[in-house]
Amino acid sequence: MTGFFANAGIYLPILLKGVWLTIAVTFLALTLATLLGLVWALFRTSGIAWLAMATRVFVEFVRGIPILVVLFYIYFVMPEVGLDLTAFQAGVAGLALTYSCYIGETFRAGIEAVDRGQVEAAKSIGMKQPLMMRRVVLPQAFKIVVPPYSNNMVMLLKDSSQVSVISVAELTMQGKMLASSTFDNMTVFTLVALLYLCLTLPLNFVMRRVEIAMGKAQ
Repeated sequence: MTGFFANAGIYLPILLKGVWLTIAVTFLALTLATLLGLVWALFRTSGIAWLAMATRVFVEFVRGIPILVVLFYIYFVMPEVGLDLTAFQAGVAGLALTYSCYIGETFRAGIEAVDRGQVEAAKSIGMKQPLMMRRVVLPQAFKIVVPPYSNNMVMLLKDSSQVSVISVAELTMQGKMLASSTFDNMTVFTLVALLYLCLTLPLNFVMRRVEIAMGKAQ
């Protein structure tokens, strides 16, 4: 046990470099995924049949592909058609694209869960669709989607480890490189697991408080 703590003091500064990159990847991917997810949800609930169907096909297609394949495709295949991204950019893009489809379905479910009576009331006083969505539907839908959206955030944080396969030196990649050079697998990957817990537990706590606060506001 003494050896574990002694080695941990040596390894932690190296692993913390990966922690900051993990946070950066997660934050950027989550921001893009949320914006795209809202677009997909609005398309799905637009009432325009061809647009809703095309979005549904796209979302189901992306959701049916493993994240690793999406990352490989963006990083290795897209340069062949002129889109040459760095490993970091490809990692963010792949995570954002994949999670936008999951978040989009979460938003869609929230929009459709809003009381239809309120929608009809908004229409009856002459509200146009954009104004009705902004003033009536979306504020209520956001309260509904907080719990599943929180789950998506945590899952995205953990799935950020997937970008290590395209050589992004985030926490998991730093752990792999450190373990391969020290052969101290137990200490290194125990620290990696603990660092992920240090990221996910506060995030869970904060989102739980947000959920409670929004519940009281209803």
